[in-house]
Amino acid sequence: MAAPHDAPSARELVAAVREFLERDVLGSLEGRTRFHALVAMNALSIVEREMADGAGQAERHRARLDALGYADDAGLAAAIRAGELDDRDAQVKAALADTVRDKLLVANPPYLEA
Repeated sequence: MAAPHDAPSARELVAAVREFLERDVLGSLEGRTRFHALVAMNALSIVEREMADGAGQAERHRARLDALGYADDAGLAAAIRAGELDDRDAQVKAALADTVRDKLLVANPPYLEA
């Protein structure tokens, strides 16, 4: 936990809310309210995963962009559209696959098993 904040950490608070919804609230809900509680729990799970490895993923993404020679995703996308990286196809595909993998690790890890 970063100073000056005390326990519980933001990560612990998010986990506590998600667990409360799962254990104490969800069972008493039906229909639309139950669906929205499930959506909220999923959103909190995404936040937990992003908090756990978001900084590392950002560093790896920055390194991939640097290796390709671009400052940001928009520049890379424009270069791809313009055909500027056609001669580096394998490198671009590998970088994009790694980026998508990192996104799925946060958004929906089971998709990686499919």
